[in-house]
Amino acid sequence: MKKITTIAGDGVGKEVMEAGLTILESLNLNYDFIKSKAGFECFQNCGKTIPEETIKNAKKSAATLFGAITSTPSEKSPIITLRKELDVFANLRPIKTFEGVNSLFNNIDFLIIRENTEGLYSQIESFEKEEEKNSTKKEKKENNENEKNNKITKTIAKRVITKKASTKICEFAYKTAIKNNRKKITCVHKENVLKKTDGIFKESFYNVVERYSAKCPDIKANDYYIDATAMYLITKPQEFDIIVTSNLYGDILSDEGAGLVGGLGLSPSANIGDKNGLFEPVHGSAPDIEGKGLANPIAMILSISMMLEFLKEDFYAKQINKAVENVLKSKKIATPDLGGNSKTSDITIAIKKELENLI
Repeated sequence: MKKITTIAGDGVGKEVMEAGLTILESLNLNYDFIKSKAGFECFQNCGKTIPEETIKNAKKSAATLFGAITSTPSEKSPIITLRKELDVFANLRPIKTFEGVNSLFNNIDFLIIRENTEGLYSQIESFEKEEEKNSTKKEKKENNENEKNNKITKTIAKRVITKKASTKICEFAYKTAIKNNRKKITCVHKENVLKKTDGIFKESFYNVVERYSAKCPDIKANDYYIDATAMYLITKPQEFDIIVTSNLYGDILSDEGAGLVGGLGLSPSANIGDKNGLFEPVHGSAPDIEGKGLANPIAMILSISMMLEFLKEDFYAKQINKAVENVLKSKKIATPDLGGNSKTSDITIAIKKELENLI
């Protein structure tokens, strides 16, 4: 029996997790669910945003399903911690339009593949004292007491980009393209300014392109600067097929992409490693609508589809996608973020019924 760790988290994370498990438990699959804790409420109850037990549960599970959490100031991020602990180096965020959903464009279908272990999200930050300049001894003495508890400082964040991780994520992008019959891979960077860090990423990409070009001549490769890509996403998004990029860039672009196709309520994600998989909707805990039954569960349900594909349950993964597409296409049921007035439970029940019909 495969074990699945579930972490509902905070706010609407609990509501979409309940909806997702309703769909998952309706399938003919023999899974054992291990409920675990993380997030702000967890911190309030036990003093940790993510307990060691939760990490252990995730490591011994076939996959982990994550809801959403409210950030805890000055405490480590549970989701980033899990990504590091599970060594899930690739973050996948599909951007796709659905018939029946109002969006800025039609026929968008691309995938953002983001390096998940490095970049500015390495969380290597520090404070450094700045030297006082042009101050007389008298001025320093007069201000000494006031400055004891309010030192002038600067903050430093280190951006880590390695050839090893860059090569690995670019190879993953090619393997994904081959598996899913994608025909174009775009590397996104800012090498003209960040010559060393983004220079390594771009160089690694084209080294991988050179190795794959002979056996995959039908897959085109190009690169854009991050700022140009942000513009192209809202002027010619149909041009993209797979985007491969570093951590922070991928995070920003995926939210922009979600805005193109109907919002974060339709945006799933997968974190993939050599052994582990971590799956989560892109949206946050939305405390303003917590407990009102207004959360859109589709991002969670689509994340479950990605989890099932990871677990080699391709049939069920495809049927879930089809059920979601059919419900959205009907335009009969929609949560407020999609312009309707349906509840979380309404759309969950509709997708469950559609899934039963398909299976």
